[in-house]
Amino acid sequence: MPPFIIDLTRQTARLWREFAWMPEWLVIGLVLLIFVGAGWLVHALAFAVLRRIVRNRDVFWRGVVERARIKLRVLVLITAVAIGVSVSPLDPAPSADVRAVLLFVFILALGWLASGVLDMWSVVHLKKFNIAVEDNLIARKHLTQTRILQRVAKLLIGFVTLGLALMTIAGFRQWGVSLLASAGVVGIIAGLALQPMLTNMIAGIQIALTQPIRIDDAVIVEGEWGNVEEITSTYVVVKLWDWRRMVLPLSWFITNPFQNWTRENARLIGTAMFYVDYAAPIDRLREGYEKIVRASKLWDGDVQVLQVTDITERVLQVRCLASARSAGVAFDLRCEIREKMMAFMRDECPEALPRDRVELDPNGSTEPGPSAPGTPRPRPS
Repeated sequence: MPPFIIDLTRQTARLWREFAWMPEWLVIGLVLLIFVGAGWLVHALAFAVLRRIVRNRDVFWRGVVERARIKLRVLVLITAVAIGVSVSPLDPAPSADVRAVLLFVFILALGWLASGVLDMWSVVHLKKFNIAVEDNLIARKHLTQTRILQRVAKLLIGFVTLGLALMTIAGFRQWGVSLLASAGVVGIIAGLALQPMLTNMIAGIQIALTQPIRIDDAVIVEGEWGNVEEITSTYVVVKLWDWRRMVLPLSWFITNPFQNWTRENARLIGTAMFYVDYAAPIDRLREGYEKIVRASKLWDGDVQVLQVTDITERVLQVRCLASARSAGVAFDLRCEIREKMMAFMRDECPEALPRDRVELDPNGSTEPGPSAPGTPRPRPS
């Protein structure tokens, strides 16, 4: 033991003999009260100094100091109580027990402080990106990376903090050593039990680094269309188009194929299909389609194509393509194209509408000609 500790102990013992007329519990309470008050004063002064130091620094350091105020107070008060217990006339055995508990709590508080610093860094980093804008690809990329890595890092901080705290308790340390040395079967069972969690944790790191999905991505999973609403350390929440939520484990996105409509950018090409008669004037339809698309506020000014993509025994299949700035806008644009093209064919180009044809032979019987799919055949009169 260092000499100054021995001298301090002797001086403290002589001091307590001066208060032998007081009950021991009262002396211990007064000592703890004095040290707690001193710790409170030290924290207030230290915090005022820290505020002054970071006053002209960036928002990260100012935020860390503000968020760490309560955590630092807890750490200072734990230290003050530990010192007070050490110098009080408390018996050595209970004094050691109290210090052990305080050390355990002190380590947990350090982990709490580290977690708060991590949260503050995440907040400051994400303030640089605005996900509310329409072209938010970069913002979604950083938001996804930050959220996943933040949760994984907090989980690791929690494991490390709890492990260090348990190592301060002799009974738990010995039990842990004997368990690791002799319980092979228990280790296998624990490994199997932790396998899903570890799988999702590793999948989360893979998703954060490679980013097959990001927050607010438009995806098709299990045949459902929706947007990625939340990515946690173990699962992903997809908000479907009808406001339902689909919850999938992180590992699902690593082991299963899915569609991501906004992987590189938010722009998409929408498709609208039509069936027209053989006699339909394709050039007029193309002109009318181009006018409809150019007049639409939903079109992004890039792709607009009308093509005959198939010929059946009754009709022509026409495909209309038009690009839009996002998946939701592309869906609305497709609906607008269908509505206005049908109105255009009805009002200005009725010969393009599919119809059935019949041919009369000299004997008076009828033979059906080409018609649209699903159109009922006329019966001879």
